[in-house]
Amino acid sequence: MKNEKQNGFSRRQVLRGSSAIAAAGALSASAQAERKRTPFRRAGGSNRVYMQVFLRGAMDGLSAVVPHADGDYYAARPTLAVPIPGAPGGALDLDTFFGLAPAAAPLLTPWSNGHLALVHASGSTDPTRSHFDAFTKMEFGEPNLPPGTVTNGWLARYLIQRAGGATGLLRGVGEGDILPQVLAGAPKTLPVRDLANFLFPGNPFTAQERVDVLSAMYAVQPPPTGPAALDTFASIDLMSTIDFDGREPGNGALYPGSPFGKQLRDAATLIQAQAGVEVITIDYGGWDHHANQGPLDGLMAAMLNDLTRGLEAFYLDMLGSIDDVTLVVQSEFGRRVAQNSSLGTDHGHGNVMMLLGGGISGGQVHGSWPGLAPGQLDFGDLAITTDYRDVVGEILADLHGASPADLDVIFPDHVFTPVGVTV
Repeated sequence: MKNEKQNGFSRRQVLRGSSAIAAAGALSASAQAERKRTPFRRAGGSNRVYMQVFLRGAMDGLSAVVPHADGDYYAARPTLAVPIPGAPGGALDLDTFFGLAPAAAPLLTPWSNGHLALVHASGSTDPTRSHFDAFTKMEFGEPNLPPGTVTNGWLARYLIQRAGGATGLLRGVGEGDILPQVLAGAPKTLPVRDLANFLFPGNPFTAQERVDVLSAMYAVQPPPTGPAALDTFASIDLMSTIDFDGREPGNGALYPGSPFGKQLRDAATLIQAQAGVEVITIDYGGWDHHANQGPLDGLMAAMLNDLTRGLEAFYLDMLGSIDDVTLVVQSEFGRRVAQNSSLGTDHGHGNVMMLLGGGISGGQVHGSWPGLAPGQLDFGDLAITTDYRDVVGEILADLHGASPADLDVIFPDHVFTPVGVTV
């Protein structure tokens, strides 16, 4: 099995055992029928949305998606490793080599229905182990380029390249107080901390009068200031027509009552409103677990459960239109293979990506496993065998209409290698 993994991950489509059966049962009969009625549509759909969930702080992919058949994992983490399947607190087996941490069990629902894929040993080829350098390199899509080669984020460049066919008033949303760097310079894109309460500030009884005054003032201002201000006012009006609080999630979806759960629920509501939004980003911080990591019953377990419960709820909620959504979960880098003396892990390199959507070739782990023996590591870390740009580039091209010329701009000077993450 280990040699098989050296040459590529298992393509197994069906989970075995009671966990898989329970996950499959989470979908109602009506939801299963809806999936069969809705054929997948290739790139160019008018309502297609790309979502990014960025796990800031370097989430430990070796605890989330466990290489339980690689014995060197257990040698490097004698007290921190997630046990083998079948043991108390053991990993939930996916394909006889990898398994999910018990806290990530909600992922079995989209996995068993072929709508979730994992890409292990992935990340940015930039060697940095600094959070802030890694953020910049990954979000600007320039791991091997001199600083300043590009001045906007790679998702911003995607929106710019696709502007010709765009009709939406608000094309991109960063759910937060500020736009992430990946959307820096994006057209018709705003940071919105709370989609359900995106209102003009101040006294609501005088809001329209003040908007009218400001609109008249900005109407005569040249780009980019004038048009950006007017688009913002119009976007506030647009949001006011969407019932974020009153919509009932579909298919019995139960979002966690956390800030992340609310962000995902609001994102699903915005997508289902078909308001023309093409890109949504969510940042989820706090994954820098140098001490007392707790992948089974500690802080990481709690965060991983919140993350995956939210993803499962979003999946069920969006199931009727899952073909029009791609959600990518990634982090700036992973953690070191060996645990430290504080029962945590330090900054590493390779990590795991999670891909969710109707166009994803799911129910499998993609990529090539490099192994965790000391001689196979990258300065003590999981080596990267899949460039994240190959993954998202393939998704943008196959599912979101990006042409080869677009990809040359989105990720300049990158030679793409097929990964096979789309159907």
